[in-house]
Amino acid sequence: MNHQKALKELFSRWAREEAISVSPLPAHGSDRRYYRLQGKNKKAIGVYNPDLKENIAFLSFSKTFKKQGLNVPEIYEQELDNHIYLEEDLGDTTLFDYISRHREKQGFSQTLVSTYEKVVAQLPHFQIRAAQHLDYSVCYPRSSFDRQSMMWDLNYFKYYFLKLAKIPFDEQELENDFITFTDFLLSSPRDYFLYRDFQSRNIMLHNEDIYFIDYQGGRKGALQYDLASLLYDAKADIPQQVREHLRDVYLQELEKHISFNRKRFLEYYHGFVFIRIMQALGAYGFRGFYERKPHFLKSVPYAIRNLEQLLHAVKLPIEIPALTEAWSKLVRSSYLRTLNDSQLRLTVRIDSFSYKRGIPWDERGHGGGFVFDCRSLPNPGRYEQYKTLTGNDREVIAFLNDKKEVDQFLNSTFALIDQAVENYRSRNFTDLMVAFGCTGGQHRSVYCANRLSAHLKEKYDVDIRLRHREQEMKGS
Repeated sequence: MNHQKALKELFSRWAREEAISVSPLPAHGSDRRYYRLQGKNKKAIGVYNPDLKENIAFLSFSKTFKKQGLNVPEIYEQELDNHIYLEEDLGDTTLFDYISRHREKQGFSQTLVSTYEKVVAQLPHFQIRAAQHLDYSVCYPRSSFDRQSMMWDLNYFKYYFLKLAKIPFDEQELENDFITFTDFLLSSPRDYFLYRDFQSRNIMLHNEDIYFIDYQGGRKGALQYDLASLLYDAKADIPQQVREHLRDVYLQELEKHISFNRKRFLEYYHGFVFIRIMQALGAYGFRGFYERKPHFLKSVPYAIRNLEQLLHAVKLPIEIPALTEAWSKLVRSSYLRTLNDSQLRLTVRIDSFSYKRGIPWDERGHGGGFVFDCRSLPNPGRYEQYKTLTGNDREVIAFLNDKKEVDQFLNSTFALIDQAVENYRSRNFTDLMVAFGCTGGQHRSVYCANRLSAHLKEKYDVDIRLRHREQEMKGS
């Protein structure tokens, strides 16, 4: 190809030696072509990109970041007329590759958390320190993440994901909510550098350090967007508790650069998480549904789970009923959860409770699951020696273990729950609620909840969240 020949000539001019080999590198959903050029003593990454304005933005940003001491690839040589340039070879290990290999053996360990801590600590240096020296006139396709940029992303989500995934919506009502939503996001401070695609595939691990690539879409924008991009990167699948910790690490670093209102920052942050997820879903839909590249759809179940977590944990300070309903329909879609050949982890939440205080609230909002009434079982609470004990105590356990009707009740319960667990796991559902109630929430319900927890732990690879509501209330 002509651009490969041009890259070899550019390499020879820079390295003052011939390129012995030119090896193409995998493309990642763009028109850019990457090659590893190797000479006798030197090596470089050669890039061909027919988009001149994008090249100008990347090269300008790279040089500024490098001057500011940030870890980005050094630009060795460029020929803008030929749409080519040479940059530093940072190896082949992206943060995503590193996560994937590491967590197979150790899960999301402290080693991964520490790596991410380094990444989020560097982010404000791009956003604030280096941002003061950037030439924003080269930004492409927009100089800021403004209303036009946001509407592009929202319509991308609407036409390439909602429509192609056959999710019904009222077009006018959704458009009205788009305006309300963008008005809210635009009220945030937006005079910072926005990396735009700050995620695990654009971060390299090289020489025991972290490097940053692919910021050619950078522009002015809000601080929260890039943090949302990193922490809600779908296939990186960062545990929610770790996300919250990394968010706090970022905020601690940010305080060294600027003063800000934490509560207000987080309100905007959650809004930018939502728009980033929609942007990503639009991209998955375009590449997967429209261009028929099914591997892009494998990220969809992770994005849907992230959306589900947000819907149950976050209340934005605006009313967007049509958009919220569209999100809810995505979360309720069984089809979208099966687009990945890997299995998302199911969490079974098991509660014991007293009917005197009502059935436990479903904090996940599904309105489903099981509630079992244990009041038909023999009640240890009627006997003086058990009145101050609970279903956690061995005397009560022995009493209930000795009753055949208790075993019959639990065997029937286990059969129902097993069927649900197997079905939910096959459909990539991530949450199931089971509650056991009795008169006081002290003996029978506690015992049955404990038995189900032990049964599921022994039989399935699922996460268990066990809570004895009335005992917790007494303890507090």
